[in-house]
Amino acid sequence: MINMKKIVLLLLILFSSVILFLNLNSRTALSKVTERQRGVSWVAGWELVVEEDFEPLIKNNINWIVQTPFGWQSEFNSPAIRMATGGRVMWGERDAGLEMTTRLAKQLGIKTLLKPHIWMRPSSTGKWRSDIEMGNEEDWQSWFEDYRKFILHYAKLAQKNKIEALCIGTELHQTAVKKEKEWRKIIAQIRHVYDGKLTYAANWYKEFEEIKFWNELDFIGIQAYFPLAKKENPTLQELKNGWLLHMEAIEEVSKKYNKPVVFTEIGYRSDANAAIKPWEWPARRSREVASDRDLQTQVNCYEAFFQTFWEKEWVAGAYFWKWFPKRRNSDHHDKRFTPQGKPAEQVMAKWYSLSNNQPAKAN
Repeated sequence: MINMKKIVLLLLILFSSVILFLNLNSRTALSKVTERQRGVSWVAGWELVVEEDFEPLIKNNINWIVQTPFGWQSEFNSPAIRMATGGRVMWGERDAGLEMTTRLAKQLGIKTLLKPHIWMRPSSTGKWRSDIEMGNEEDWQSWFEDYRKFILHYAKLAQKNKIEALCIGTELHQTAVKKEKEWRKIIAQIRHVYDGKLTYAANWYKEFEEIKFWNELDFIGIQAYFPLAKKENPTLQELKNGWLLHMEAIEEVSKKYNKPVVFTEIGYRSDANAAIKPWEWPARRSREVASDRDLQTQVNCYEAFFQTFWEKEWVAGAYFWKWFPKRRNSDHHDKRFTPQGKPAEQVMAKWYSLSNNQPAKAN
C-alpha cells in the first residue's frame, strides 16, 4: 500500500528544491559581481608605454582599463568599414600596442576591457555612429559583413592575449535596435572564438533601454553621460537628485535581464557647466584654466555618482573618461575631462579603495 504521507513529504521536498534552484538561478548574474571594475578609459598615444606609466593606476586603486582601437567609416550610410591595425594610426591603437599594453597591465594585476569603436568623419548633417543606417538591404548585408570582420579580429586578439572582457559594439543605436537578429548572430560568432566576458556599450539616451539582446551578454554597458543639472556649479545634493531621474530606468533594465550594469564610459569636465550636457567636449586644444569652482563641480559630479551607485549590488563597475598614461600627477588644472592632477582624482581613488563589503558613507 502506498504511504501517502511519504509521497506528500517527498513532493514538498522536491517542490522546495525547485524553488530554491530557481531563486539561486535568478540571482546568478548579480551574485557574480565579486569585484567591481574600478576602471579608467586609457588613452592610446604615439609613444610606447612602459611599466612606469601604470604606477599611477595602482596608486589610485584602479584595477581595469579600457583600450580602444578604431574602425573607420566615411558616412553614416556608407557600408564600408576600414580597419586600422597598424601603420599610421597611434601606436596604442595598433595590434602591437594593444598587446603590449595588455601585457604590462597584467603584470601589475590590471585587467582590460577591449572596446573597439567605429569612428566617423564629422558630418554636416550632424550624423554620428549612433545614426548609422543603410538605405537598402544589400548595403545592410555589406555593412554587417565588414563589421563582423572588424569585431572578430579583435575577439581573436582578445582571446590570444587573454584579455578579460570585450565590448562587441559602442553606441551603434540604429543598427542594434533595427537589426537585432544580426547582432545575435555576431554574438554567437564571437563566443565561438573568444571565451571572456562580453558587453555592449549603449548610449545613455534611449539606446540602453531599447536593446533586446542584453540576455546574450555578461553585463549591461552604458555610456553614462546623463544630464544631471540645468545650471552651473550644482551642489552635490542637486546632482544626486539629478541621478534619481535616471536610476529607475537603469535599474529596471538590470532587473529585466538579470544582468549587472557597468558604466563603460562616464566622465565630467572640470567646468562649471559639466553636469548640464556631460557629453559635450571642450573646445579643441582648449587652454582655459579651471577655477576652484570649476574643479569643485567636477568633484561634486564624481561624488554624486559614487554616492548614488557604488553601493548598489547590480552595479559591477565604471570607467572614467579619460586617463593619459604619459601625464604625470601634477597640477594640470585645465577644463578637460581627465581627473588627473585634480581634486576629482582623489575622490575616485577614495571610492576605488573600498571593497564591495565596505561601502563609503555618504557625506
